[in-house]
Amino acid sequence: MTLHPLLRTSLMAAALAAASAHAQLPPPPPGGPGPLAQAPAAEQSATASGRLQRWLPNPNGEADGLLLQDGTQIAFPPHLSESLTAWLRPGDPLEVTGWHRPDAPVLRAETFQSQGRTVQDTPPTPGQRPPPPPREALTALQANGRVAQVLFNSRGDAHGLLLEDGVVVRFPPHMGTSVAALLKPGATVAVRGWGTRNALGTGMEAAQMGATPDTLQDMLGGPIGAPALRP
Repeated sequence: MTLHPLLRTSLMAAALAAASAHAQLPPPPPGGPGPLAQAPAAEQSATASGRLQRWLPNPNGEADGLLLQDGTQIAFPPHLSESLTAWLRPGDPLEVTGWHRPDAPVLRAETFQSQGRTVQDTPPTPGQRPPPPPREALTALQANGRVAQVLFNSRGDAHGLLLEDGVVVRFPPHMGTSVAALLKPGATVAVRGWGTRNALGTGMEAAQMGATPDTLQDMLGGPIGAPALRP
């Protein structure tokens, strides 16, 4: 079939107009992409040095962080706990290199240097991870005191408290907003939960936390088989 030249020209113009309309995407909404579309802050290499102040034990009794004497918080995986705590003592000089996010007041350690020795975080090869060491059963614990320092994870989320008596309290990061009034030095807190006491100190997971024992709020469910918390 032969198209009339005028009809063929009209059809081509319509096709070009449709293609042009399809190619022009609508402009982005005012204000740019929403929070979910924003890229996370990029990690940057960082170094910290000073003297070891104290270990930060987790509820299982392993150190997974430390504080330098100037208050700098260093985070590291718990598989380094045994080698680091057997080597370093409070007061020892220490230089740490690793990574941090600009919006997170925590350095995630990669290498530790002190007194001529270096320890580097070398995760086990996949498939060759040794079995975890046996752990003692968690104990029901209580703590009451004032906040000495707020603790953060490597993403910059508040996930714990160091009390003035040395007790380390952990809680799920997403619960930070519900206890925001307690997340400041000098705040009085009451905590009930589960954890471990050993030579590194006391580390506990908050099952309930509040400003006083009469204002406790639930922070998480207790571990399976754990003893009931009692006043």
